[in-house]
Formats: sequence, C-alpha cells, structure tokens
Amino acid sequence: MHAPVTGPVFAIYYPVFAAIGVPANLVAIVILSRGRCGLSRCITRYLVSMAVTDLLVVITAVILNRIRGIYFPITFLTTTPGCSASAVLTYAARDSSVWLTVAFTFDRFVAICCQKLKTKYCTEKTAAVVIGTVCVLSCLKNVPCYFIYEPLYIMNNVPWFCSMKLIFYTSSGWAAFDWLDRILTPCVPFVLILLLNALTVRHILAANRARRRLRAHSNGENQSDPEMESRRKSIVLLLSISGSFILLWMTYVINLFYVRFTNGNYFSGSNFNDPRFILQESGYMLQLFSCCTNTCIYAGTQSKFREELKNAVKYPVNLIWKFIKYLE
Repeated sequence: MHAPVTGPVFAIYYPVFAAIGVPANLVAIVILSRGRCGLSRCITRYLVSMAVTDLLVVITAVILNRIRGIYFPITFLTTTPGCSASAVLTYAARDSSVWLTVAFTFDRFVAICCQKLKTKYCTEKTAAVVIGTVCVLSCLKNVPCYFIYEPLYIMNNVPWFCSMKLIFYTSSGWAAFDWLDRILTPCVPFVLILLLNALTVRHILAANRARRRLRAHSNGENQSDPEMESRRKSIVLLLSISGSFILLWMTYVINLFYVRFTNGNYFSGSNFNDPRFILQESGYMLQLFSCCTNTCIYAGTQSKFREELKNAVKYPVNLIWKFIKYLE
C-alpha cells in the first residue's frame, strides 16, 4: 500500500476532499435510494452501489490511510496487522468501485444496443447479482495482499508498520499476482469502458439518423421525439460517468506504465522537486477525487435529482425556521 506522504498540500487537500466526498456520496445514496429521480430500478441499483463503494474508498484510502498517516501517525492501524487489513479493504473498495463503473457501462450498452438481450439482462434482479458478484470477487482477489507485508520492526512483541516481504520481489508467483492486479485494475476497465462507449455512441448516432429520416418522411422534422430525448439523456449520463472515470484515472495509468516499462520505483516520502514524484502523487490525488464526482454528474445531468437535492437542502432549513418561529 502506498505510504501516506506529508506536506502542507496533502495536509490540506485530503481533509477537504474527505469533507466533500463523505457527505456527497451519502447524499447521493439517500436521494437515489428513494427512487424519485425518474431512473429505472436497474440503473438506480448500479448508481447506489457505485456511491456506496466510492464512500468506502473515501473512508479507507483517504481517511484511514492518508489523513490518519498525516495527523495520527501512530495508531492501531500502524501495527502490521492493522495496516495489512487496511490495505486489503482499500484495494477491495477501489476494485469494486472501478468494476461497478464497468458493469454500469455494460448495462447501458446492452440497454441501448442489444434490444433482444435488454429484457433479460437489464433488470433489477440481474443488477443485484452483478453488483454482489463484483464486490465478492473484488474482496477475494485482494485477500492475498494481507500476506505480502512484514513488520518493519517489533517493539514489546508488537509488530509495527508494513514492509514488503523480500519474497514479493523475488517470487514469480507474487510477480504474476502483481501484474494481474495492475492489469485488472485499471487497465482492463480502461479498455472496456472506451470500447463499450465507442460502440454505444456509434449505435445511437446510426439509430438517430435512421429515426430522423423516418420521421421526416412520415411526420415532418419539427415534431418532438420522446424516444430520441430518452436516448440523449441516457447517453449523457453514461458518457459523463465513464468519461470522468477515464480522465481522472489517466494520470495514474500513465505513471503506472512509466514505472512498469522503465523499471522504475514508486516514491516513498516527499520530494516536490522531482517530476516523477509530482506525476505519482497527482495520479493518486486525481484517482481518489473520482470518488466524489458522480454526485456532481447526477446533479448536472438529472433534473429530478437536482429537485430532490434542493428539497434535501431545504428540509433542515425549514425545520430550523419553524423552530425559531415556535420560540417566538
């Protein structure tokens, strides 16, 4: 697990990020769970699960790892079992978040491009099975991470801190596991999301051209088309979520390939004068930031979500106002 870095930038950024990310994801979970945003139950399940896993990433990677490492360097999580368990939870939450984005993208691809499969696949039950499978596999995949660490030193029979075991660098089995981990997250999701989005956009453009020609021939061009409007809203939501994922993970992926193909090393500590350190930490910061952008995307693309968000903001204000009026 990447060790927390120190410095005023990180000491300010991560607390501010957590202060935004936790309530943003909680608000998204509550609003979407109410089912009043005009979205199907299938889409709602995916969006709620993505918000839950994003919240878990903020808690594990940002609060328990970064903020704890900066402000509370010596805690239970600093012991070897503690930081090993924290690494497993962080990686499991990260993988679940990434692959649920892929699952959502595939669901929308099926719904838009595969009409025969849509009625069987794009259901609430299937979404629940896919979400559960993704989360279980993500947890199982990262269980071995618990066993790659050893104590940095032992004091009063208590193992402290986490250091990679030497066998992790010399064993072909661990080398294969490390490569598989990097390929599965985020390289394969990157390729799948780009491919599925390209196929979905191509299908929608072709369908829209054919539908315009048909409607122009039969009814005239100026009449509104509810079907095309529905497709437009669906593709805007899809491209906003997956596009945000691609952009915010891009720096992390570039640094990953740089380290892998130049036989370089990841930085431990802080060196703001080294471009490689800047690239690495920028990648981590943007990657984590992707866990609190979906709420903004929902608010920007879904009018009913904005309305529910306004009602949520007004509710405590109205309660306080009624209480003040009561006291008067």
